[in-house]
Amino acid sequence: MLDSKLLEVLACPKCKGDLEYLADKNELRCQKCRLVYSVKDDIPVMLVEEAKPF
Repeated sequence: MLDSKLLEVLACPKCKGDLEYLADKNELRCQKCRLVYSVKDDIPVMLVEEAKPF
């Protein structure tokens, strides 16, 4: 589970848009870029090269 304050400041590294946190899948989604960023050990992996399309 990610801290709510962290979620407030996180933005998509590609478009700087808002991210949606899906706790059940442990991932962050950018609706604008249609990319999914994984969260490993409560640390978001915010690398565009490692993001997956959805």
